[in-house]
Amino acid sequence: MVSPATPPAVTVPRGVRVGYGIGSICTATFSTVPGLLLLFYMTNVLAVPAWIAGAVAFLPKLWDVVINPWVGQRSDRTVSRFGARRPWILLGAVTLPPAFALTFAGPPLTGMTAALYVGVCYFLTATAYAFYEVPYKAMAAEMTDDYHERSSLLQWRMVFIGLGILLAGAGAPAIAGDDAAGYRTMGLVIGGVLLLAMLASFFGTARAPMVGRAEAESSIVAQFAAARSNRTFMVLLGFSCAQMFSAGIMLAGAPYFATYTLDEPAATTTLFVCLVGPLLITMPLWVWLSKRYDKRGAMLLASSLFLTGTVAMVLSGSLGAVYAHACVLVVGIGYAGFQLLQFSMLADVIVHDALVTGKRRAGVFTGLWTAAETVVFALGALVLGWLLGATGFIESDPSTPVVQPEAATTAVLYGTTLLPAFLMGVSIVLVARYTLTAERIAEAQAAGPQGG
Repeated sequence: MVSPATPPAVTVPRGVRVGYGIGSICTATFSTVPGLLLLFYMTNVLAVPAWIAGAVAFLPKLWDVVINPWVGQRSDRTVSRFGARRPWILLGAVTLPPAFALTFAGPPLTGMTAALYVGVCYFLTATAYAFYEVPYKAMAAEMTDDYHERSSLLQWRMVFIGLGILLAGAGAPAIAGDDAAGYRTMGLVIGGVLLLAMLASFFGTARAPMVGRAEAESSIVAQFAAARSNRTFMVLLGFSCAQMFSAGIMLAGAPYFATYTLDEPAATTTLFVCLVGPLLITMPLWVWLSKRYDKRGAMLLASSLFLTGTVAMVLSGSLGAVYAHACVLVVGIGYAGFQLLQFSMLADVIVHDALVTGKRRAGVFTGLWTAAETVVFALGALVLGWLLGATGFIESDPSTPVVQPEAATTAVLYGTTLLPAFLMGVSIVLVARYTLTAERIAEAQAAGPQGG
């Protein structure tokens, strides 16, 4: 019996790759700035108690569990002259920037009233971000069916993510400074960056190819059921959550680590450069490694580097700032790897599911994956905030500096190093159970749909 010929892979035009990639500046900026500064802004500028600040940073993201799958379902069903995803991208572009700016550019409040104001604005910001991010992520799996073409497409995305994270992570703290006026300016500037990036993505993907239209599940419950039925997706979701939880703790802890472990508050910027700088220069290396050792092997290496660097950071208090920066650079190389590979693996899972079931459910998987990703990333701030609160961390504002108790500074050191390392160890165990390879996808392509 002669096997049917495999259709040629759809190649994504360079202009579309760039246009799609620019949109990830929004992803990078929105993930970075609140993750890096929101908790510190509340505890050290607005005088919000640490445990309340952690809850404020986390609870709006819990809403993602509802809103992200809903957006995924609705975008699967959308029919318009702009396609299924781009109208939602445009909606995010007109709602996210003002909501973000208001989160940091509010009235002169402190304490509980400040926490309430920030919480409401951040809730609106999280909703607007879902409008953009869920459809944006779904597009990658719909542009091409080719395993390695997706890695190349996502390499452009990761280059812009690296650029966005680097600029936002270095620029936002520099603009914000240490007072409320600086944070208001930062909110307005970053809001403008978000607007430009999302509009560029909307217009840049106007000519994006589409290899197939996604099918919407009948309800949110059906979406969860579809996701649970795909074991490979659940494994990917498990180790991605562990990795993002780890990264979320580390990011939220960076200003505290610089201030209380290194005694150099300005080191927040340089530490962040070491963490995200490798995203800009190691992407070709990680793409090559994913082809040489498949994506699971490359992911194991990336996770191991992150774990090694975080464990080594424990000695930073004794060995100094230069040593700490070297450790964070190792962490950053691993971070670059799993950032690229997570998105590429998600696209592979979506394509493999379509080949096996005969259904295109990109919105289902990206909605749930994005919800879980953002929730566990924000959970890092919650856990760190509660850890600091439990060890006696004292909230303050710039006019009334305080001396922190030894228990709180110890919690900063171990909470931003060993706790992320433990979570990365959990992810390594789960990565070892991931079995989707290029060969399995090729076999599914040859076999054709097995369900419907």
